[in-house]
Amino acid sequence: MKKIAMIEKIMSDFSKRTCLEKENCSPVRYLWTDAFAVCNYLELYKRTGKEKYKEEALLLVEQVHHILGKHRQDDIRTGWISGLSDVEGELHPTIGGLRIGKKRNERKKNEPQDERLEWEQDGQYFHYLTKWMHALNRVGDITDDPKYGRLAIELAKTAYERFTYATPAGARRMVWKMSIDLSYPLVSSMGQHDPLDGYITYLELSSTSSEYDKNSLDIEITGLSQMAQSINWDTDDPLGIGGLLSDSAFLIQLIIFEQKKELSELLSKLLKHASKGIELFLRADTLKYPAQYRLAFREFGLSIGLHGVKKMHSLLKKHTDAFINNTFLLSQLEELEKYLLVSELIEDFWLENENQKSSTWIEHIEINSVMLATSLDPDGYLGK
Repeated sequence: MKKIAMIEKIMSDFSKRTCLEKENCSPVRYLWTDAFAVCNYLELYKRTGKEKYKEEALLLVEQVHHILGKHRQDDIRTGWISGLSDVEGELHPTIGGLRIGKKRNERKKNEPQDERLEWEQDGQYFHYLTKWMHALNRVGDITDDPKYGRLAIELAKTAYERFTYATPAGARRMVWKMSIDLSYPLVSSMGQHDPLDGYITYLELSSTSSEYDKNSLDIEITGLSQMAQSINWDTDDPLGIGGLLSDSAFLIQLIIFEQKKELSELLSKLLKHASKGIELFLRADTLKYPAQYRLAFREFGLSIGLHGVKKMHSLLKKHTDAFINNTFLLSQLEELEKYLLVSELIEDFWLENENQKSSTWIEHIEINSVMLATSLDPDGYLGK
């Protein structure tokens, strides 16, 4: 219960700082952080039975749609970024995508790119949109309201249509960052794990959608699968490694609960790249650096993924017949379990008051604190 109380405090402080419920202040929304926050509130609702946490999750969804689904206050454009009327926009708030929520406005189409400044400028990221699709899917699970699944699918279809394109050779590619209205690319390179993350997220949406929507993402799933297989997934970035492990946790649930045994080989491949990535990351020894030289939210990505390893091992042992290569998968997960202490080291370090006084913690306090809460209890994000 001590851990739950700690998470309640973290999420209550986040709610106050970002004006989720406070009056006489302007809400501050950021899509990645808010996606994890929605999952945290839903898990607190499940753990405590307090209706207020479900209400906060639903309120946060509404705020994100009405703030990040619309043009910025410092923009000459107004209304829904989809271009829909007020009435239609209310019914389809995700159909135009969702802004990142950066402090600076986007780079205009004819302006030269400043690589450093681009990190601070608004637009849309595909990998943020998939996090929001996942959060909406979790809301649908808890509330049993099909509306959220439909909103996730509308977002998924728009994201695929606007972020991907066919090359002259006929291959499919994806851009990393698009303009607010999805009319032009801001960063044309393809994110290393974006197609993979999209593929697994779209499989998840397809598995939980209504019979009416069941096959509505087939074209997108095929395209994302082809793009994902064309990229090397090796990385020493803790957030990227954590993403591979979290995707593995989502994948193992699809294999078991949706009877998708054919995905067993993909699961093994993900675990192999994650294991190699952890070795590379630990070799760099950055966990011994002082707080001002570390980024907490990237490390929490890894710790969240590592928490999924124990969940995966438990599921696999209970459902061995669901997998083609269960013996090898068990050995891979047992190998990964030797790194479980790393998540504890990361959490303990950033729970220290002194480390939370560092500039890197304070500068990114919302994303840091919300992902710390997810790491302390990742079931809301990682699933069943």
